[in-house]
Parts: sequence; C-alpha cells; structure tokens
Amino acid sequence: GLGPIFLRINDLSKIDKVLTEIMQMRKQTTQAQYTLYEMGLGGNGASVILDFQASLKDAQQGYGGVHHVAFRIEDKEELDQWIKRLESFHVGHSGFVDRFYFKSLYTRLYPGLLFEFATEGPGFIDDEETYETLGESLALPPKFRNQREVIESMVRPIDTVRSNKTFIKEVYE
Repeated sequence: GLGPIFLRINDLSKIDKVLTEIMQMRKQTTQAQYTLYEMGLGGNGASVILDFQASLKDAQQGYGGVHHVAFRIEDKEELDQWIKRLESFHVGHSGFVDRFYFKSLYTRLYPGLLFEFATEGPGFIDDEETYETLGESLALPPKFRNQREVIESMVRPIDTVRSNKTFIKEVYE
C-alpha cells in the first residue's frame, strides 16, 4: 500500500473483532486513543491505525468523506477465498465485481466504512497505455472508451506528466 489506513471510529470492540477475526490482522500497540493493527509482514503499507473517538456519530457517505479503503490481494483465487471467508462470518458483500483493470469485492464490515479487496492485476497497462505513459491520461475500460470526450468533460484534469516539470528537492541541514 501507499501508507497506513487511518480510521476514526466510535466503537473499539466492534472494529477490533472485524480487524482481528475477519481481516486476520494483528493488534500491535495502543498509545492514547490510537491503536495500530498490521497484516502480512506489517510496516507502513500494511497497517491500519484507529483513532478512537467515543463521542463520534457513525460515519456516513457524503461530501469530503472517504468512499472506501482498499486492500490489495494477489488474484481472483484469493478474491474467491475472501468471498468464502466473509460468508463464513455471515457478512454481506457485493460478490465478484469485474473492474476490467482489476477484480474487486466490497463489504461494509463496520458502520459507514466500505472495505474493498482488489486484485493486483491485470493492471492499467494495455493497448492504450505503456509503462512510460501510465497515469498521463484518464484510463478507461474498453466499454467506456467511445464516451471518452463526454467523460473527460465532466472531470477536472490533473497534470500527471512528469516530463514537463522540474522537481527541486529541498535539503535541510
């Protein structure tokens, strides 16, 4: 992952069961209102940090909120294992979702929080993009490519082209 996932929650016992029993994470440490959980080998990209705030209302989707958190898994076989695991805990889920660039599974394991399990591949490199140009244009699955002009007119552009920028690193002594 890119870094730890931070979740602000109001029920520590409920989310602890979700993370340890269903997600198979390890509770590592608690400092003040923060609790660290890790999966796999642990570390920055394999961590969830809880910020316990008992007075918070349950989360709900809305402007300025995070839509979901994603957990990377290897392949469709592992995705099928997660489907079986969620069903063994009688947890509702989306079932298999084909996103063309990856395969997914969505579930709400805690009120207001949407968890996604997403496969590593097949990835965004295909007939339209190469490794060198990846991320420089909006990637669209084939079924939406004929609507590119309309779709791009509705989203704010983000300049991701590194070749036209100069990056100056600050050095602190």
